[in-house]
Amino acid sequence: MPTAAVEAAVAVTEQFQVANPDRGVAGCDRVLPYIAGTLLAVLSGFATAAVLPTERADSMYHSYSGGGITIDGPSLLVRKNIGNSVSVSANYYVDMISGASVDVEATASPYSEQRDEYSLGADYLVDQATLSLGYTNSSENDYEANTYSFGISQGFFGDLSTLGLKVSYGSDDVYRNGDDSFAEQAEHRRYALSWNQILTQKLIAEVSVETVADEGYLNNPYRSVRYLDPFSGNGFSYQPELYPTTRNSDALAVRGKYRLPYRAAVKGEYRYYADSWGVRADNIEFLYTHPLEEKDQWILEGKLRFYQQTGADFYSDLFPYLNATSFRARDKELSDYSSASIGFGVSYLLPDRWSLLDRRNTVNLHWDYMLFDYDNFRDVTVHGGENTVLAGEEPTYSFGANVVRLYWSVWL
Repeated sequence: MPTAAVEAAVAVTEQFQVANPDRGVAGCDRVLPYIAGTLLAVLSGFATAAVLPTERADSMYHSYSGGGITIDGPSLLVRKNIGNSVSVSANYYVDMISGASVDVEATASPYSEQRDEYSLGADYLVDQATLSLGYTNSSENDYEANTYSFGISQGFFGDLSTLGLKVSYGSDDVYRNGDDSFAEQAEHRRYALSWNQILTQKLIAEVSVETVADEGYLNNPYRSVRYLDPFSGNGFSYQPELYPTTRNSDALAVRGKYRLPYRAAVKGEYRYYADSWGVRADNIEFLYTHPLEEKDQWILEGKLRFYQQTGADFYSDLFPYLNATSFRARDKELSDYSSASIGFGVSYLLPDRWSLLDRRNTVNLHWDYMLFDYDNFRDVTVHGGENTVLAGEEPTYSFGANVVRLYWSVWL
């Protein structure tokens, strides 16, 4: 089972997510879909009994830098138990965004904005079942998102098995800076089912399925596609993107965690994703957690992640002419691409003389480096000056990014 220090890192990471520019923020440069991989990825999702989360208070600073975009900001989390059956939590999270990704840079100027997110949650323990409620509001100057969620998990067979179900509903209002007449809406419905099984004293496995139904305005009002135009100086011109108004997606994940004889833990995960837009993706991740001392004062972590996807049916880097297709996209996150990442983390349990509020205190630092390679998205910023690159013959795009998370945890 997880040690106390590791459980602390898990609980805070469940609330603190790395800046993910692909969360549907229309005004934000949706740089890349990235799942935060810290101690959470090693030890979360393997609950074996109905228990309330640990009381805690956490503060974190997160930073993402890569592909022309910088995203950073603070986050605060407080969780409090009421009696033996109720736990409530509140989280405040900030993304301060500046710059412009390469596909936006060609048609717009760099910008800066801030996204504020507030979350409230409650867990109710009933025998071997846990009921969860959640509400999240995400707000920026051209996007407002509200999400409501409900979950239930039930233990079986002496808590050797756990069945979990979660549903959520999101409603978004989309605006466009500089255009007061523009106002759109989108809805998101998510359903997830998981089965967790303790196979041996050292091995835990989980299978989960998830389906998502998106409807409404699903593209970014600032993005454009390019098409061949012999009358343009570069050989191409731009027109707005146009996406379908519905998107259905399904995902299947298989995870396993094994505790090694010397108290370390290793976890592997495979996830397959497919949607109605023609995107297919495979994700493989390996994580290793190693405590250095008997009291777990120092805990080290390492991880590897590999991701590959095929592009959407209506994606093209260069369309043959104006209005060539009914739907059109040039968002590089809908192209054929692959990524690889490596990460390292360290958690330090402070001595009692340095601890606050007579509780356990940990300082945690995590760093990830990610490399993205796009197969059919080209870098149009090479045009200009004396360059004479023909349209469609520009070099394909790739970039690296760094993600840093530093947080302080106070817990029982």
